[in-house]
Amino acid sequence: MNEPILQFGTSRFLLAHVALFVSQALARGDAIGGIGVVQTTGNAASRARIAALSREGSYPVRIRGKECGSTVDRVVVCDAIRAAWSADSDWTAIRRAAVEHVRVIVSNTGDAGYRLDERDSVELLADDRAVPRSFPAKLLALLYSRWQERAEDGISIFPCELVANNGDTLRDIVLGLCMQWSLSDAFIDYLRTRCIWVNSLVDRIVSEPIDPIGAVAEPYALWAIERRAGMTLPCTHENIVLTDDLRSHERLKLFFLNLGHSWLADQWLAEQRSLSETVLDAMNDSRTRGEVETVWQEEVLPVFEAMGMRVQAEAYLASVRERFGNPYLDHRLADIAQNHIAKVKRRVQPLIELANTLPMRIEQPRLRGLLSKRGLI
Repeated sequence: MNEPILQFGTSRFLLAHVALFVSQALARGDAIGGIGVVQTTGNAASRARIAALSREGSYPVRIRGKECGSTVDRVVVCDAIRAAWSADSDWTAIRRAAVEHVRVIVSNTGDAGYRLDERDSVELLADDRAVPRSFPAKLLALLYSRWQERAEDGISIFPCELVANNGDTLRDIVLGLCMQWSLSDAFIDYLRTRCIWVNSLVDRIVSEPIDPIGAVAEPYALWAIERRAGMTLPCTHENIVLTDDLRSHERLKLFFLNLGHSWLADQWLAEQRSLSETVLDAMNDSRTRGEVETVWQEEVLPVFEAMGMRVQAEAYLASVRERFGNPYLDHRLADIAQNHIAKVKRRVQPLIELANTLPMRIEQPRLRGLLSKRGLI
């Protein structure tokens, strides 16, 4: 297959986000080409998705929810994925595609995606059939093969994992492996100067799968991409935003949407409410909604106002309210509450720290109380 986009990960999120964008752009002539998708894990669900993609050739994404006050319920048929591979059985073909055709690599490999595996070693680079275990080692092996045959032609890499500065982070992990394996300065220079590692932020709730392949997603979608000189975009799309200020997009999502989710989950945990309760249920309860609205209005929004971002923050908060009130989204608080302490630390603590750096004093008694209750201050 001659597809110029290589996608690591078969998650329903990527199917309903990046792959959907590329599919819609292809229909308008606004994409560089199709996608070859790679299954990187051995779990049964991933294997089933790869089998279905190989068999079906296209899949539906059902967009359901509220958008600008109107109800949306439509199906988009996606056909951008032209090849579906398993890393374990198709590595030679994947490696050859990376050398000959790939211009863009996209990934969303989950929370453990950037972890290294001590079983990976430099010896695997000498054997085209040897499959690295970790995603960073897989990426290194593909780029090494590319460099050996096309040292002037780099690849643009767009990680979509929810990691701050994900492009820089992934690059540094791969470069660390290069140092560990004592690879040549010429190859390291290729990674630094010819390959473009792009920080990006994805924002869309993909609520459930459609069997055998497909997904249900909310109308809201954002792929904020930090502008980098020389990068090749997979496509242009109305939901892709090129920005020189990715941090602002990250903060809006983290401190309104993610923090709001964790606030609702914390109240749900404290009151030991029903396992079936959803975000929609919580927002339909006047007391619970009033509490999260107070947090947003009195403890989050003033931080953005102090940074000169009130207009952007109010617009984003309006979209979050609409998303939290999605009548089709079965987003259970029990699921949001998983790894709750780590999420609170990641979503609330940085807001308090940011507020402390501002010249005006912003009282945040509820959020500070939450951190105290969870033993984080």
